Amino acid sequence: MASARRFADQLSHQENETTEQRRTYGSHWGAEPDQQGHQTAIGATAATLGDQFGGGGNQDPALSQNHSVDPRETQRPVQYTEHGGVAGVGSGPQVRAASQDLEVMCGPLLNYRRMSEEHTNSPIWHGSVLVVTTPGQQEPELQLRCLGPTNTVSYNERRGESALDGYGRSSEASASTFCGILLYEDPRKAFWRIEIELPFQEHEASWVYHIPRLRYMTGSGEHRDRENTFVVPAKTQSMRIMFHSCNGFSAGTDVDAWSGPALWNDVIRMQKEKPMHVMIGGGDQIYNDGVRVDGPLKPWTEIGNPQKRRAYPFNEEMRAQCDEYYFQNYVKWYNAEPFASANGQIPQLNIWDDHDIIDGFGSYTDHFMRCPVFRGIGGVAHKYYSLFQHHIPPPKSTFTTDAPATMNVSPDGSTPVDAVQLKDTFVMTPKSDDPSYIIGLKPGPYVAERSRSIYCQLGARIAFVGIDARTERTRHQINYPETYDKIFHHVSSQIRASNGAIKHLILLLGVPIAYPRLQWLENILHSPIIGPIRFLNKRFGLAGGFFNHFDGSVDLLDDLDDHYTARQHKKERRDLVQRLQNLAREHSVRVSILGGDVHLAAL
Repeated sequence: MASARRFADQLSHQENETTEQRRTYGSHWGAEPDQQGHQTAIGATAATLGDQFGGGGNQDPALSQNHSVDPRETQRPVQYTEHGGVAGVGSGPQVRAASQDLEVMCGPLLNYRRMSEEHTNSPIWHGSVLVVTTPGQQEPELQLRCLGPTNTVSYNERRGESALDGYGRSSEASASTFCGILLYEDPRKAFWRIEIELPFQEHEASWVYHIPRLRYMTGSGEHRDRENTFVVPAKTQSMRIMFHSCNGFSAGTDVDAWSGPALWNDVIRMQKEKPMHVMIGGGDQIYNDGVRVDGPLKPWTEIGNPQKRRAYPFNEEMRAQCDEYYFQNYVKWYNAEPFASANGQIPQLNIWDDHDIIDGFGSYTDHFMRCPVFRGIGGVAHKYYSLFQHHIPPPKSTFTTDAPATMNVSPDGSTPVDAVQLKDTFVMTPKSDDPSYIIGLKPGPYVAERSRSIYCQLGARIAFVGIDARTERTRHQINYPETYDKIFHHVSSQIRASNGAIKHLILLLGVPIAYPRLQWLENILHSPIIGPIRFLNKRFGLAGGFFNHFDGSVDLLDDLDDHYTARQHKKERRDLVQRLQNLAREHSVRVSILGGDVHLAAL
């Protein structure tokens, strides 16, 4: 609220400027026609930093109030350190837990990553388990063992109700042990990834894993020593696949009235009867829209003038508040049963969509999408998407108007370092990306990171490619042409290397490739008839729910503009389908397309 009050004071100051003052000092929201000024809040902020903290030029007292930290502090040198032999940036919180227990805030979350040696007689399954703990913990260890053929293992055994000793360890000595790697740690939490690999068997096999010493910090703080079990297909078998999307509730929904994520009860029931090998998330695994309803963006959303919202700064105070909101929302949702149980038993494979960030992200007007607040929440959402859904370290820093360096992309295509964000924080710097990722060649326009699409094999005969269709998205483009080139080159080379073993390619998109074309509705919503309604809305609040709370456009337009069937995406859609047809013809593979977003299951 303090940020909102400062911003309101600034607006009052600038609205009361005289023409002579504007000509003398320049207006930060828009100069007089014959003056230079600055046309965006980002440009104004960047240009003013040198004046405010470098000792030159005319300092604007109102603008200086937008900073919650001195921008010079963000440019201080940072330490490059190691944690358990893993290189990273930042020194971490420098605390050590007194308890021998592993104090867990969320997890375990099981991910499937890829196969290796997939074209040999000895294929290897690769995955990871994520646990989120309080800071200063000893590195977790995971014990993994095979229970044998799935058809010989009872459900109770698969649920981990086998004999454990008093400290929660399996009495069998055949378990393999895997150690955790610290991905990220700050004074509030730590993220640990435990990489696991195992050989495919001649038969479908149940594998059980267990992390000793777990004590949950939610609820009563009880110990949970029950094992988690997942199922891996035989080496000659393709995977049984579960697909889901839109796993949440729109902002303002009474979640308790719908009994929370109740559909996951059906998933657990199906897992008892015939276990699934992989769980594909097609986007919107979590809904973060509440950040504007009851979160730190509420004061910003309540600013009535879209131009003033567009100019609002995303300073370190707001960034930290949004960071905490997104983290807590992930913890709350990923701890909610029965979704939490499914995450520990069925290996996940995810791409993201708009609600993983905020409703409609990427499909509003370009000048609004480039505003500081949207760039800021895009960076924060990407940080926790990387950690929770992919088990990879986040960028070293995210966008904030208090740190001039973060407002421009570094040569490696990521957000540069901000010393303030890295205070008492450690971020792992990976030596290389996992081979399952197809990394975009350049950063997205609104999220200053490169897209991260996925290719992997799902058992003996199925290949999977999930396109990251959100990082590069604008209102007029879904992915860069060079990104499609890189994806199709990689997929084609992998299918060719299989020597005919791959028979089926599954393509995952965040939105459907086939959906009713609502061009008539698009035409109406873009037509002059909307003008009088918009005027009445601005003047008297009429039809308040008809317009969105961001750029003031008709609320349905971001959904319509998101679809491949939208008029501005039709050519891109046609080119994608034609390339898939060429791929299918060249390699004699069947292609199936999965799409999320529209809350509809159809075949």
